[in-house]
Amino acid sequence: MKLFLALSGWAMLNIILGLVVLAIAIYELYTYIQGRRSATLLTEEEFKEGMRKAQVVDIRERDDFNAGHILGARNIPYSTLANSYGSFRKDQPIYLYDRKKSLAVRSAIKLKKQGFQDIYILKTGYEEWSGKTKRK
Repeated sequence: MKLFLALSGWAMLNIILGLVVLAIAIYELYTYIQGRRSATLLTEEEFKEGMRKAQVVDIRERDDFNAGHILGARNIPYSTLANSYGSFRKDQPIYLYDRKKSLAVRSAIKLKKQGFQDIYILKTGYEEWSGKTKRK
């Protein structure tokens, strides 16, 4: 207890900030590991090759989807995913993407917990997509 009282305000702030950064790093590592267990990351070429036989799902919000999305994708926002499990078929692979891939990883974790097996994520996300797109 005396140690905490002896530390200056800046030292305490640095300790607190360090703990916050450590907590964020641990959370990101946990999400990364869970994502690797839940889904397979695909390059853009691999994604393009398999997407005709898969359920391609854009998990960004509706406004982002309408601004531009991969041709053939349907929109199931991450915020409504828990209410949309019935929209997915278990006999077809699920191809997920979002802006980068963080929401896709979280979505894959949720889908895996619901019993879905063939889950794939576009490694680079929509931002790097060079294939056909559509705008509404």
